[in-house]
Amino acid sequence: MAEFKSDIEIARAAKKKPIMEIGAKLGIPSEHLLPYGHDKAKVSADFIRSIQGNKNGKLILVTAINPTPAGEGKTTTTVGLGDGLNRIGKKAIVCIREASLGPNFGMKGGAAGGGYAQIVPMDDMNLHFTGDFHAITTAHNLLSALIDNHIYWGNDLGIDTRRVTWRRVMDMNDRALRQIVCSLGGVANGYPREAGFDITVASEVMAILCLARDLKDLQKRLGDIIVAYRRDKSPIYARDLKADGAMSVLLKDAMQPNLVQTLENNPAFVHGGPFANIAHGCNSVMATTTALKLADYVVTEAGFGADLGAEKFFDIKCRKAGLKPAAAVIVATIRAMKMNGGVKKEDLGPENVEAVKRGAPNLGRHIENVRQFGVPAIVAINHFHSDTEAEIQALKDYVASMGEEAIVCRHWAEGSKGTEELAKKVAALAESDASQFAPLYPDEMPLFEKINTIVKRIYRGSEAIADKNVRDQLHQWEQAGYGNLPVCMAKTQYSFSTDPNLRGAPTGHVVPVREVRLSAGAGFVVAICGEIMTMPGLPSRPSSEKVFLNEEGLIEGLS
Repeated sequence: MAEFKSDIEIARAAKKKPIMEIGAKLGIPSEHLLPYGHDKAKVSADFIRSIQGNKNGKLILVTAINPTPAGEGKTTTTVGLGDGLNRIGKKAIVCIREASLGPNFGMKGGAAGGGYAQIVPMDDMNLHFTGDFHAITTAHNLLSALIDNHIYWGNDLGIDTRRVTWRRVMDMNDRALRQIVCSLGGVANGYPREAGFDITVASEVMAILCLARDLKDLQKRLGDIIVAYRRDKSPIYARDLKADGAMSVLLKDAMQPNLVQTLENNPAFVHGGPFANIAHGCNSVMATTTALKLADYVVTEAGFGADLGAEKFFDIKCRKAGLKPAAAVIVATIRAMKMNGGVKKEDLGPENVEAVKRGAPNLGRHIENVRQFGVPAIVAINHFHSDTEAEIQALKDYVASMGEEAIVCRHWAEGSKGTEELAKKVAALAESDASQFAPLYPDEMPLFEKINTIVKRIYRGSEAIADKNVRDQLHQWEQAGYGNLPVCMAKTQYSFSTDPNLRGAPTGHVVPVREVRLSAGAGFVVAICGEIMTMPGLPSRPSSEKVFLNEEGLIEGLS
């Protein structure tokens, strides 16, 4: 039974097909696949250009309720639905993000799905994969080096060393590097200044790579990065340092989507992985738009719950890339409903129908929110063996009272067989052309009003509040021509409020905006609400402690 096998054991037993066969399924000639071993490859830019005249398939978003320690299984459901659509005779591609090494060795684990709904090669995907993250790290840190080098050689641009905003990055959780002093050691090493490291997925270069349409757009966006300010507070751009060309060269191959396969040998693009808090938390526009030209259905996901992930997918990614989602799937679990209903993690085992009913309004809020974008939705109940029939029925009844349908999915244990019903319902929903997608707010709305709109309509808060210096900064950016950018909310993923312990569906709370940041290259303004870590730390017992090579030289402990 699936319950007795770990994810990596299941992945290792997979009967993978050569990646050229997977490409052939999609009509990609072998000469347009750059193989990385036998089971993964990049799709060439020339081929992507050649298919732009193709008709677009239907785009399906998989989102979820607010994450809980009980687990929701959004990626697992994304993969399971993709397999399910192929099972019922549809041509479908899965598009998800790449995994970050930091969380993989920290607390979160990998990002390839789970059980019998996984993308393989699971171990490669969760480790170095095709080197995209290393390329992004290198391009980012080249820009960091060029800033300090420019200051060292006379500082012709007049950079105020107190106002260098560009930090360094690495793809690992390391709290000791959050705040550092660099250039110590005397004249030969430059001017000492405060600096710090973020994790690679928080880099604006990552967000840019995932939003860029092609290499030309990539270089323009890289050049638009603001790295520092002068004493008069005028901005210094990456193009001022002549960094954009070399950075584009480093990212040339990383821009090409990665083709892999599911356990059931169905195609999947795994490409990019921006932070779901400080950035938009979606896979690359290149991967999604390419998949839409190659398949009838493209199943993708967005980070965290619908209040953060789906909102950013709709308001940032779809707005900027001209995407029109046909349907959405909202993932929920009975266990998570019970946690939202006040049950502690250690007490989730016994049946508790009343707790399910108490927690269900969290799901209801997400259903309402997806509706606000004009996208029809269906609920996927990701099944756990501890779920009881009474608990499942209680949640189904609640969803029905909201005017929607909930489908029990058993893809973790059964693969595509467990999502056959969901796949049929999603396909019918997508083909009904019921979607009337529109972003939540217009481009021309003032920046703080955009923030307030999200707070009131998505979080159900009473208002957003901010100090005068935050409002003044937003006004200055509007005056400088950045007022038409979307806003990217950075707050806790665990609640509709800024209090991670306030579960359920709170209303009337105030959302304080502590700080705002301009990601001019990526093309959005970040509103930071509460403490958001851009360099995570490791837990007391990191996941890395369980990772090792066994006597056969095979990896153990990845999850």
